[in-house]
This record gives sequence, C-alpha cells and structure tokens, in this order.
Amino acid sequence: MTADAQRRRTVMQILLLSAGFFVLVAISVLSVLLVNKAREDNARVVHTVETEGQIANLLLEVRRAESATRAYLLSSAPQFLDEYQAAAARILPALDQLEKLTRDNPAQAANTAKLRKAVEQRLSEFARGVDRIKNGDLSTAVTVLRDGTSTSAVETIASVGRDMRTEEDRLFRERTETADRTQKLASSVTIAGSAMVLALAFGSVLLVRQSSRARDQAEARLRDANLNLEATVDERTADLREANDEIQRFAYIVSHDLRSPLVNIMGFTSELEELRGDIFRRIGGLTQAATGGPPPAAGEIVLEEADKQLSADFAEALGFIKSSIAKMDRLISAILNLTREGRREFVPEKIDTQELIEAIVSTLAHQAAEARAEIRVEPLPNIISDRLALEQIFSNLIDNGVKYLKSGVPGEIRIRGRTKLGYAIFEISDNGRGIDPKDHQRIFDLFRRAGSQDKPGQGIGLAHVRALVRRLGGTMSVSSELNTGSTFTITLPIAWNASNRNADT
Repeated sequence: MTADAQRRRTVMQILLLSAGFFVLVAISVLSVLLVNKAREDNARVVHTVETEGQIANLLLEVRRAESATRAYLLSSAPQFLDEYQAAAARILPALDQLEKLTRDNPAQAANTAKLRKAVEQRLSEFARGVDRIKNGDLSTAVTVLRDGTSTSAVETIASVGRDMRTEEDRLFRERTETADRTQKLASSVTIAGSAMVLALAFGSVLLVRQSSRARDQAEARLRDANLNLEATVDERTADLREANDEIQRFAYIVSHDLRSPLVNIMGFTSELEELRGDIFRRIGGLTQAATGGPPPAAGEIVLEEADKQLSADFAEALGFIKSSIAKMDRLISAILNLTREGRREFVPEKIDTQELIEAIVSTLAHQAAEARAEIRVEPLPNIISDRLALEQIFSNLIDNGVKYLKSGVPGEIRIRGRTKLGYAIFEISDNGRGIDPKDHQRIFDLFRRAGSQDKPGQGIGLAHVRALVRRLGGTMSVSSELNTGSTFTITLPIAWNASNRNADT
C-alpha cells in the first residue's frame, strides 16, 4: 500500500468516525427535543381529558343536588336531605377545580365564570326550596322548584356546559393530532438516524476489511522479507566485520611502516645535533685564527654575534623537529594501541563495579591530592561485561575529571549509578572548567580536542571510550556548560552477551 493510499484511508476513517459522531449527537439532540415535545403534547391531551371530566363531574353534581332536592320534596325523607347536602358541598370545590383547569384558555375561563354564576343561582334556589320543606311550607317549596326548572340559571348551565364540552372536544382533537405528528416525527428521526448509523457502520466495516486485507498483505510481505532477513543481516555483518578488520589491519600496517622512517628521522636528527656542535666549534676556531686570537680550549665554542644567532636558530629548528617527531611517535603509538584494542575479543564476566571503580580511584589518589580534588563513589550496580574495557572507560573519564578542573577551586568528582529497564546508567560528574556546547560532538572525534590545549594529550581518549562503550552495546553522552562542570553519562546493558557485538562494526 502506498503512502498516499494509506493517507486517504486514514482520512476516510476519520471522516466516517466524525460523521458517525455528529449523526449520533444530532439524533440524541433531536430525540431529546422530540421526547420533550411529545411529553408536552401528551400533557395537553391529558389536560383536555381532565377538563372534560371535571365539566361532566360538575354537571353531574348539580343534577344530583337537584334530584335529591326533589326527592326530599316528595318524600321528606332525611336521607335525601343528606344526599342534597353532600352534592351541594361538592359543587363549589368542583367549580374551583374547573377554574384552575381552564385558566390557560381565555374562552373557557369566561365560560367557567358564567357557569359559576348560574350554578350559584341554582344552588340558592335549591336552598330556598329545602328551607320551605323544613318549615312545612310544601306548596311554596313546590312552586319554587317548579319555577326554578324554567329559570335562566338552568338554561345557562346547560348551554355553557354544552359549549365547554364542544371546546374541549375540539382541543382534544387538535392536541391528539399534534401528539400523533410528534410521535411520527420522532419515529421518522429514529428510523433515519438508525439508517444513517447503519450506513456509516457498513462503510466502516468496508474500510476495516480493506485495512485488514492491506495489513494481511503487508504481514505476508514482511514474513517473506523476514525469511531472508537473518541471512542478509549475517552476511552484511560479516562484510562489515571483514571491512573493519581490513581497516584495522591497514591502520596497523600504516602505523607500523610509519614508525620505521620516523626512527630514521629521529636518528638523523640526533646526528645533526651532534654535527651542530662540531660545525660551530670549527666555525669558531676559524674565526679566532683569522683574527689572530688564541685558539679555543677543547670542547669550547667561541662564536661571533652573527654565528651565535645562527647557532641558536639551528638549535631551535632541531628542537621543533624533535618535538614534532615525539608527537608523531605518540600518535602512531596511539593508533597501534587502538588497532590492537579493536582486534581484542571481549570476554564477559560478572563485575563488582563498586570495587572496580574504587581500585581505579586509588590509583589516581596521588593526582587527585595534587589537584586538591575529592572523588566520591556512590553505590553502583553490578553488571556482566568486559573487565578491561570497563577499566579503560572509567579510568579515562575519571582521569579527565581530575585533569580538567578549574584552577583555584577545590575539585569534586562524583561517580553514581542506577538501573533502568535492563540497563545500568553510570554518571561521572565534576565541577571543572566545563565544555562549550558547540564542542560536545567534537570531543568524541579522533585526534580532536576542545578548549585550551594546556594539558598533555593526543585527542584519542574520549573517542576510544565511546568506541568501547558502543562495542559493549551501550551509549555515551555528555552534558556540560563552560565553567559549570561536566557530566558524562554511560548506559550499558546489565547482562552483556559477547555474541551481540564483539567487534566494532
């Protein structure tokens, strides 16, 4: 799969996930809104039903009061009086409840006010008739009740009750239709949302299947590549080791061959130095003879001013040649040591790191005392590695710490260690002159040094240390600023296996 195809597939997956998220959010929001709307519509329908029931209940109580009053008139039985009183007591509370239910509808509120006036008038007529019956005035009571059946109150109650029922029936139909529409809309939204979710899920399944197919193909190609990977790696490693061995042999041969002419140059330089004495002694003797002076004593050189300057220049030139020869000899010796070390096979063994570094510190105690430096060794983890390589690594770093301290400041060198994820981490820090950040990489290059060159050295120590650390399967880094000291961090495997890296490839 190409990078563009992978990028397009990733973008498509992100778009599908985003679309699915937005669809779900939209469905959720619409569902909540529609549910609330349906709840409100249903509440209005229920309110209409309650209002209709309350109207019917009020009219029923009025009829009950009227029927009880007439029965009491005809029979004068006390139970009919009780029925009348109970029905009359329920009429006004029923009116109050009806007013509460119709408060949101101005037309119904007006009808309720008319109904209340008519009902109160009718109740007053019932009360007068009952009083006449209680006083024994039956003829008057009959007249009151007979005249009351044709009064405007009865007509008003019937007319207003009929109008109110008609209005509530109309509201019931409208509100029921609205609730039905809301339910249908909610169902439509749910169905549409479900369809969209299913479509997005189907698209996601297709993309997942394509990704799985592409992954399976990549894994198949990876398995095919891995079939020959180990052989390829071994072959390349063998080639690299052979090339490295060839380079080391070449460096050894070149260094060895350079030493032979260098020895000749050193020999001839010594002879020139001896000849210098003879030459300038003869020049001095000839000068004395030409001027008629006494001959110089044996071994004495008497020169004129110009000849003295020439002798001094000759001696200075020989001194430069001898110092250059010495430096060349040290460099050749260093290269030979590096090539010998590169050919040495590392032997892993269990090492008490604390004991090893304390032994190194004891060998540097004299230099540390002269430099007024204190070396502190904190508890260190034990590892399995090559002893000689570790001695060279820590000896070089601790020696550098002692060598490059700030003048006039008591030195403090600290060695500490810890373990993490199968590795031992060692830190060698000092409060010395420090290293400019721009020279952090330079100090690890062969034959290159940083800072003032006021200390002896060939510029191979840290390069050699880093090469050893790499051969031991570790890493090395430095953290430093000028005049603030340096900290060298070395990370080595706790249990190093010689088969991992036994040659600096």
